[in-house]
Amino acid sequence: MTETLPSPVVNADSAPYWQGAREGRLLIRRCDACGQTHFMPRHLCPACWSGDLRWVEATGRGTVHSFTIIRRAPLAAFAPRVPYVVALIDLEEGPRMMANILGDDALDTAIGDAVAVCFEDRGEGAAVPQFRRAGGRG
Repeated sequence: MTETLPSPVVNADSAPYWQGAREGRLLIRRCDACGQTHFMPRHLCPACWSGDLRWVEATGRGTVHSFTIIRRAPLAAFAPRVPYVVALIDLEEGPRMMANILGDDALDTAIGDAVAVCFEDRGEGAAVPQFRRAGGRG
């Protein structure tokens, strides 16, 4: 029996983010009070605590800050994927986010690699932002 990968958990703070992902857009928050961009979606700026936030579309480009190779699946649904790469990505806009590195060369990931966002279909219209190596170092 093949298990399906988990779908995103959507809440009031993250609904626009997940809608953007379904549309193939990577959205992050920008604070209009201090100008800081941030990720994860939240209702207050983590830099100045202002609620004056707006959604902006990120370029989808970034650099691998750190990564690990998962060799033992945390859930049965991930077992067919092992080994796979989980990475911290520094987006061009500043925020850091965690995602998988996908593609045939994912296991060759190195710190400093340039990456570009892609969107993994999770069924029923859900999509999860992931990344692919973009060739070269950032």
